[in-house]
Amino acid sequence: MREILYRHAIREALDEELARDEKVVVMGEEVAQYNGAYKVTEGLWDKWGSKRIVDTPISEAGFIGMGIGASMLGIRPVMELMFWSFHSVAFDQLVNNAACVRYMSGGLCNVPIVMRGPANGGTAVGATHSHCPEGLFAAFPGLKVCAPATPADAKGLMKTAIRDNDPVYIMENTLLYGTSGPVPDPSEGDHLVPLGKADIKREGTDVSLIAHGRSVIRSLEATETLQSEHGINCEVLDLRSIRPLDQQAILDTVMKTNRVVLVDESKPFSGVSATVATLIQEHAFDYLDAPVKRVCALDAPAIYSPFVEDEQLPNPRRIIEQVLTVV
Repeated sequence: MREILYRHAIREALDEELARDEKVVVMGEEVAQYNGAYKVTEGLWDKWGSKRIVDTPISEAGFIGMGIGASMLGIRPVMELMFWSFHSVAFDQLVNNAACVRYMSGGLCNVPIVMRGPANGGTAVGATHSHCPEGLFAAFPGLKVCAPATPADAKGLMKTAIRDNDPVYIMENTLLYGTSGPVPDPSEGDHLVPLGKADIKREGTDVSLIAHGRSVIRSLEATETLQSEHGINCEVLDLRSIRPLDQQAILDTVMKTNRVVLVDESKPFSGVSATVATLIQEHAFDYLDAPVKRVCALDAPAIYSPFVEDEQLPNPRRIIEQVLTVV
């Protein structure tokens, strides 16, 4: 195990997969000579050259459409979106094409493409750059969606996604790129994290916090105060994968603690946590000792002010308040 940055874990995954399979290519705006807008692809162009690390025009509709077409012909593109908020200009390609081709061809044509980039608020870049569309894309059969919270999961999910024959959309968080954590050394073998498998980040007995992405980190921060000041022992379940969703892990933690708070940076209406709440209501209602509570982004476009935006998003204070209502 080594302690490395989240962005370096993703880069390591890309580098290993570029070496493993000559059909893997990385494409996106400024991913080559500039080393990526967030320096995730730093050094890859120098190592692999312009045929494997490809700078694209500033046209998501154009280069995502190109990547989907290439994947249908056997290439395995990893496409970087500078912000997932720019998905809307390529919505037809992302949803109507990538999600449906395998089904409509009767399984004769795969779309082994990875779309990755930041999907988060909290960086004071305004409403048009701060969307969290994981729930939106998870609503379309044919797409797989994940949101890693730690460097180890970021690397393992990326490697698994590149090898998958379906389109996988990876939602990263800009605020996590500079965080560090333990990641297995490449000498220990392939580090793969399966899609559709949640992970307990903290064992607990009193209440379950279920989250994904940076909300996992915010939940872990809240658990320290809840334990030290209130004697409440929280379990934190990291979904990691939104679609496929590890339904059994969700039900198991609810049946263990009998109380649950869902922490979700996306908006509350039709969000990921809304789906998880419905799952719990349908399959674990008799195990609940309190209503299911949610901590989501406040239902308004992202606020530009960094101080106000922090209150708009799930934070330890808001999580603690909801936990205290159910325990």
